Amino acid sequence: MAEEGKKSDLRSDSAEEIVDSASERGNELAEMRDKLQAKEKESEENYARYLRQVAEVDNFKKRVNREKEDAIRYANENLIKDILPVIDNLERAIAHAQGGGNGKPLVEGVEMVLRGLLDVFSKHGVVQVPAIGAVFDPGKHEAMAHVESTEYQPNTIINEHHRGYLFRDRLLRPALVTVSKAPQAKDGKNGQSEVEKGPADD
Repeated sequence: MAEEGKKSDLRSDSAEEIVDSASERGNELAEMRDKLQAKEKESEENYARYLRQVAEVDNFKKRVNREKEDAIRYANENLIKDILPVIDNLERAIAHAQGGGNGKPLVEGVEMVLRGLLDVFSKHGVVQVPAIGAVFDPGKHEAMAHVESTEYQPNTIINEHHRGYLFRDRLLRPALVTVSKAPQAKDGKNGQSEVEKGPADD
């Protein structure tokens, strides 16, 4: 009898252990399920945040492209605004000239307009290339002719056919110029009228 009681106790202990083990596994499973649900929720939130970020970046790119296109389209707006008063002055000069009188006021008016236009150019980084009296520079000048001259040093610009312009450090248009050159010797002896003798020639 005692032996059967021991077996019964062992069975009941074993059943309790199985129940306890199943209960622990059930708790672990429930805990893991809760963690999985929390991770799924976090994943969904992260994905939603990612989609918002992608949309924001896309909108930012579109806005930057729009601003860039506008900047290119209206890049010359300030220059044009600054030229408008010059056009007004030119129209006034023409209207004044049509009123009659001698041509002096018209010339003065056109000179004033030209000064105004050059001031606008200067304000926007456009300057004239120095020419007459300067040494010829093929990077800024284009030679239309070479003229013999005793008055000027060789390679000096003596005439300007149209002005050259620089935009900041970039050449917009070279100055079209005439350049001086040394006169040709008439006796044909290597460009010298007399051959100098050195001490070795004696």
